[in-house]
Amino acid sequence: MSMAVIVSPELGVNMSALNTEISPVEEDALALVQTAVLLDNSRADPGKLVAALEANLELWVAIRTLVSRGNEALSGEARGNLLRLSQYVASETLSKGAEIDSEALNTLININMQISEGLLEGLKHRRTAADPA
Repeated sequence: MSMAVIVSPELGVNMSALNTEISPVEEDALALVQTAVLLDNSRADPGKLVAALEANLELWVAIRTLVSRGNEALSGEARGNLLRLSQYVASETLSKGAEIDSEALNTLININMQISEGLLEGLKHRRTAADPA
């Protein structure tokens, strides 16, 4: 199961409109980026910000659930890091809500962007290793 399945279509790109198939890893990276963009674009509207924070929290709950199942593709260190990040995201979101300060919001956005980048880099390395030509 991909993390991307829990992200609502209102968050951004409609992949069927692009007529492109993407891998589950790419879907997960896209979900993280879409939610980061949603958080950033919702700064000025408390109602939208709450919805964006809820979407981000749902995404990180899904990540925590998947990681907790013991995915063999992840090293123990990566699994531990994702579990700690999911706890951090939940803690920041639940303790601050719509009153989240700009620095904490930037941190949540950066976490999503960095994990997305890491997913795509990992995919690139696996594809390169599988097809060295």
